[in-house]
Amino acid sequence: MKFDVLIVGAGGAGLYAALEAAKNAKDLKVGVLTKVYPTRSHTGAAQGGINAALANIDPMDTPEAHAFDTIKGSDYLADQKASEFLCQKAPEIIRELEHMGTPFSRLNNGKIAQRPFGGASHDRTCFSADKMGHVMLHTLFEQCLRYDVEFLNEWFMLNLVHNGEKMQGVTAYDIKTGKTEFIGAKSVILATGGHARIYWGYTSNALGCTGDGTAAALRAGVPLKDMEFLQFHPTGLRRSGVLVTEGARGEGGYLLNNKGERFMSKYAPSKMELGPRDLVSRSIITEIREGRGWVDSEGRGYVHLDLTHLGEKKIKEKLPQIRELAIDFEGIDPIKEPIPIKPTAHYAMGGIDTNVKCETVIKGLYAAGEAQCVSVHGANRLGGNSLLDIVVFGRVAGEEAIKYARENEFVSGGEAQLAEDNAYLANLFEKDNKESLADIRDELGHIMYNYFGVFKDEEGMTKGYEKFLELKARAKDLGVTDKSKIFNTDLISLLEFHNIMELAEVLIVASLDRKESRGSFSRDDYPTRDDANYLYHSMIVQEKGELKLTKSEVDISLYEPAERKY
Repeated sequence: MKFDVLIVGAGGAGLYAALEAAKNAKDLKVGVLTKVYPTRSHTGAAQGGINAALANIDPMDTPEAHAFDTIKGSDYLADQKASEFLCQKAPEIIRELEHMGTPFSRLNNGKIAQRPFGGASHDRTCFSADKMGHVMLHTLFEQCLRYDVEFLNEWFMLNLVHNGEKMQGVTAYDIKTGKTEFIGAKSVILATGGHARIYWGYTSNALGCTGDGTAAALRAGVPLKDMEFLQFHPTGLRRSGVLVTEGARGEGGYLLNNKGERFMSKYAPSKMELGPRDLVSRSIITEIREGRGWVDSEGRGYVHLDLTHLGEKKIKEKLPQIRELAIDFEGIDPIKEPIPIKPTAHYAMGGIDTNVKCETVIKGLYAAGEAQCVSVHGANRLGGNSLLDIVVFGRVAGEEAIKYARENEFVSGGEAQLAEDNAYLANLFEKDNKESLADIRDELGHIMYNYFGVFKDEEGMTKGYEKFLELKARAKDLGVTDKSKIFNTDLISLLEFHNIMELAEVLIVASLDRKESRGSFSRDDYPTRDDANYLYHSMIVQEKGELKLTKSEVDISLYEPAERKY
């Protein structure tokens, strides 16, 4: 198989890239390789909305204000011109989505409705009730079918293949048949999503969010940037970690401690519940730590998200999915009772290092969406900027990939990597399985949450790394219990686990190096931001199996770093 442009991943970024390529390069062969059917991609779990300065509610809103909010929210670690580019493109891309048929919620005058979101100075989050990601995903998939994009559904990418300079293609495993193949490609776009499943059991992410493309890029020698920054969303359901959208607070929900206090008045008096996510998550954990939360029979600390005062009509109209999730997973109807919530590992600000054109250090290799780090989010992403990020940079990646494909020929090769991958898979089938994947995976989640969670310190992280290395040694004994070839979910789960293990170690190494608190990265032993020594992007590359950390400059050409206050 050969494709001029091959996109790996079929969420919002991958589908927008495919659509852009297919619409504007009908002479080229465009394909999408995805381990799940496209409409099962994790973009469908995004709830609250997508940011754009349309000024439909507040005529004073501008792309410049959006960019400043994004940069301030990033704790000044975002590359500022990249953030500016993102925000300037936002109104245009919303119009594009609207013209494709995306069913946005509407104001009485017919314009796209917008709601307030955390860290924003204006009401700029466009939404479709509380199912924004779902409707975007289906709209983009329909458009891809319209333009005859070829889909390789239920294929798992194993490794990137390049000759040290240019892309040759990828090796991939056909889940339906159990066969591996080399797929040639002039240009490859990695749109494989985030990796918060590192925090197994403590995350809002779907089971498939295992950073497969990010791990493959690491193995291929591509630098990963800012991997220590992983955001905890303030409001995950107590038991499951399933997301409760920021839109619930945007519509007027309160956060309450066990004294009945709206405790955010102590931490963000002007923004209250709509402070940035990192600040709200720390505030919730602080309340629990200091005895003002609740603890359930299984030892889980939590506080309440109270929507009861919003009334039945508003909840059913604006937050129907949140009500359904609360009933299904907590046995609580938010019309009648507050929802028990706790912070949940949600979004990776770090990822594959790219420039604003989505280019990596390998010619013909691009990345987009949560797998990518431009960086537009810096140390903390604002709610509503993730869906924007995936479509803006998905489109850019598609544009750049077709340019490269037109100007370059296929580069032969791939046989050696395919043989290596076949030998690796055969070894997994032959192993006498001495360990339980489920148990080791749970242990990884416990280590990451307990030692690399919302708050960290040197002693805890050092101890956590020691425990991780013990787990890594045990994981080498993992093999495949199910020996069948067709739809072997046991094998896929093991391959995914090895990917999150690789990325967890990168996160740990980067975390131990950063001796400050910035955005989502908070240390009890270094509680303040240190611009003099740590205003840089961490860059980690794998060389001969070893992780090497270097630094790169942050673009602060638009706004001088200042203290964040809300």
